[in-house]
Amino acid sequence: MNQAIHDALDAIERSHGVRVLYAAESGSRAWGFASPDSDYDVRFVYAHPREWYLKLFEPRDVIEQMLPGDLDVSGWDLRKSLRLLSKCNLAFNEWFDSPIVYRAVDDFARDIRSAIGSCFEPARALHHYLGIARSTYGDHLSGDQVRLKKVFYFLRPILACRWVEHTLTQPPTMFSRLLETEWVSADERAWIVALETRKATASEGDTMPLDEALRQWMSRQIEHFLQVGPRLARSSPVKDFSALDRLLLRWSG
Repeated sequence: MNQAIHDALDAIERSHGVRVLYAAESGSRAWGFASPDSDYDVRFVYAHPREWYLKLFEPRDVIEQMLPGDLDVSGWDLRKSLRLLSKCNLAFNEWFDSPIVYRAVDDFARDIRSAIGSCFEPARALHHYLGIARSTYGDHLSGDQVRLKKVFYFLRPILACRWVEHTLTQPPTMFSRLLETEWVSADERAWIVALETRKATASEGDTMPLDEALRQWMSRQIEHFLQVGPRLARSSPVKDFSALDRLLLRWSG
């Protein structure tokens, strides 16, 4: 699969006339709790030659391909990426902390990681992760039997909320780093690790009964972060995007 991903990126560069600056795994494989039959979700940033950015009307700035072998390859143009970065796009931010990197221009990756820190907005981040947790809880965890996968799709954003609450910084992409923090209790860590062990051999569709104590714990987490959110939503100073303009100039072409 690794070779197939590199071949796909090479083909995209040739057919679209672009340069792939960074490509990494996203989703459950990057988070560290993929099922044996999980898809591959490759996300990348690419740049056109500089004259492409001088066109009167902006052409399409996304490349998407579904390939055999459950391989989903999707990328954003450099300018689109920098615009989303400026708005603290959490999905984009997570790509640059992925433990599975397929391709990277090192200086580019370093520049983007630095800019992520400068553009990070705690309130926006908490709202994003809490929204994922709430929708997962309401849509997938209300029955007696729930998909084990969806339990982790709740746990990860809730622990990301805790990270934001305590550090006011971008949460790590890896679930294990969120779990190892001092603000996760030993008891919580023990039952989460037990679920991880079970999930390691479970398929995407495997279900489990949701213990009432766990359901109540989930509900308490949501209520807590609904209270935390407004405390973080203070007015922010106007951002200076000149550094992002310089990144566009440096990496286009």
